[in-house]
Amino acid sequence: MAEETAAAPEVIEDDPIKVRQAKREALIAAGKNPYGGAYEYSHHVSDLEAAYGDLEDGQNTEDRVRVAGRIMAKRVQGKIVFMELQDATGRMQLFCRINALGEEAFAELKDLDMGDWIGVEGCMMRTRRGQLSVAVDAFELLSKSLRPLPEKFHGLSDKEIRYRQRYVDLVVNDDVRETFVKRSKIVSAFRRYMEEDAYYEVETPILQTIQGGATAKPFITHFNALNQECYLRIATELHLKRLLVGGFERVFEIGRIFRNEGMDPTHNPEFTSMEAYCAFSDLQGMKALAQGVIKAANAAVNDTEQLEYQGMTIDLSGDWPSIPMTKIVSDALGEEISLDTPVEHLAELAKKNGIEVKPEWTAGKLVAELYDEIGEPTIVNPTFVVDYPVEVSPLAKRFDDEPRLTDRFELVIAGHEYANAFSELNDPVDQADRFRAQMEEKASGDDEAMEYDTDYVRALEYGMPPAGGIGIGIDRVVMLLTNQPTIRDVLLFPHMRPEA
Repeated sequence: MAEETAAAPEVIEDDPIKVRQAKREALIAAGKNPYGGAYEYSHHVSDLEAAYGDLEDGQNTEDRVRVAGRIMAKRVQGKIVFMELQDATGRMQLFCRINALGEEAFAELKDLDMGDWIGVEGCMMRTRRGQLSVAVDAFELLSKSLRPLPEKFHGLSDKEIRYRQRYVDLVVNDDVRETFVKRSKIVSAFRRYMEEDAYYEVETPILQTIQGGATAKPFITHFNALNQECYLRIATELHLKRLLVGGFERVFEIGRIFRNEGMDPTHNPEFTSMEAYCAFSDLQGMKALAQGVIKAANAAVNDTEQLEYQGMTIDLSGDWPSIPMTKIVSDALGEEISLDTPVEHLAELAKKNGIEVKPEWTAGKLVAELYDEIGEPTIVNPTFVVDYPVEVSPLAKRFDDEPRLTDRFELVIAGHEYANAFSELNDPVDQADRFRAQMEEKASGDDEAMEYDTDYVRALEYGMPPAGGIGIGIDRVVMLLTNQPTIRDVLLFPHMRPEA
């Protein structure tokens, strides 16, 4: 039996996880806790780099510091061990000598693994080779890592693993961690801009009983206590506009939206948007808001308004142009079209461009489909696409002189929509008619069509002031400002298929 026990380490050596598990058990058997408690550090790595960056090669100090982080590299050279420690702000070399630590502590330190979390104490120095370091004379193991960090964790072949194990991706890829630091700064810039513009941040329900506020397929769930079918919200719009009825003048919400649709480089089933509504404003006010808040977010993470994005140069400077949808479609087709173009001809053009046409589609719907398919992809620099047909804008106010068009824009950059805005419809009779039209579409098989929201119509009947409203896709803004190719690269935990 003793011989079998003695032979076990040879089997373990081939399995790094079992080696680490054995080290954990040895620590516990020796009465030591491999998962320590709080550690009071004195500095972050970036603080030390700033404070001691002017040390000369070979210079030592008596300045004692305490830092904590993860071991990212280890090199043993006799009675000296060099380690690289990574904290939330950067990496620092640890210079560890047996005569400073003592034989027992030095042996324990040599037994540490890459990935272990430690706290160290010592004096600042710069080695003769010019490396800023902490000369360690005491350390604590804070958390034993049982799984080794991968040596290489990047590249297209590892994308699925990187998204699924984002926690490892963040450890070993500095650029990934920096993207999410920038995301935090972008969201903070959005919030600061809105608050400085006198908007109140509010929260509205995620569980809703009416599918409304956008045309999208919802996630459906069940509320047991009331035996009630509910939807995860596809937009925050209708609740936010109720607040205008209630007397709030400026409101916004940054939050998660859920749409039961496909995934592609710019779509995830749950995503983050900011919606904002301003009483006594209109579409022009929303143009100023979109331009202002996105420029403010860019300034928080970039020092230029000329951005390189996936091989394109995007110019955020100046005032962004407004172009009618029919003009963009005409340019893409190479022929002039309008809402007066015969429906039969628009249908023929749509079919030529690979669009499956339904017999009930009107001129406005056909123009909108042509725009989505061949117009939007032609836009590079920020552009407000305006003059949307009423058929695809059930919540926007009509033009007084052309009831077939609505006062709506989509902000398009690099061929994708970043924002959607309206001069909000506040006529309860018109709104009720449009809800009824949406219900007819739902009855004919369109499961993205909105439902009739009786309470929202009732709210409008109490009177909602003229208003501008906008929704901005935060994830796409982060993609643009950090030059990331897919929405998964700016979501910490994108939705994944079950792991095999």
